[in-house]
Amino acid sequence: MKSSGSDVTIVMITHNRLVEVLLSLEHLSRLVERPKILVVDNGSGDGTAAAVGRQFPHVEVLTLAENLGAAGRTIGVAHASTPYVAFCDDDTWWEPGSLGRAADLFDVHPQVAVMTGRILVGPENREDPICGELEQSPLPDEPDLPGYPLLGFLAGASVIRRSAFLEVRGFESRFFRARMSEVSSSRFAT
Repeated sequence: MKSSGSDVTIVMITHNRLVEVLLSLEHLSRLVERPKILVVDNGSGDGTAAAVGRQFPHVEVLTLAENLGAAGRTIGVAHASTPYVAFCDDDTWWEPGSLGRAADLFDVHPQVAVMTGRILVGPENREDPICGELEQSPLPDEPDLPGYPLLGFLAGASVIRRSAFLEVRGFESRFFRARMSEVSSSRFAT
């Protein structure tokens, strides 16, 4: 089944990075999939929420009273209503077609809870070294599943199955800047 991407909400967290957020939203707003976009403003004092509302009226903004760090993503996921959520940092964006492909893979592989995208950096689109590190996972290959099995993943470049994320209670609120590989990925393993 080919997905249009409408089954995906992008959740972007930010704190006082107005210029970066606006640039990323320009890219995300051009996606052919037309996903819902939710910006979780972690207590910014630079006018982020107002600027996003003015320049991108189709983007929903959740304004938090304080900076919760990575836990802001959990609030965004709880607010989303789509079956899949793509995390995005305030200085990153997804390539056209990637979210529809992720939704299609989730539909075909209901046992998969998270997928991490390949990260390309800079105008030359060089692969981030973390991609190679993630591929070196000691977990055995699963021939019936897409991609490589991972021990951890990068939240800002991952798409999750919303129900699985909520089941494991998302990011630990006691960790301000949490890498999924350090905090929550063990809770995804069942």
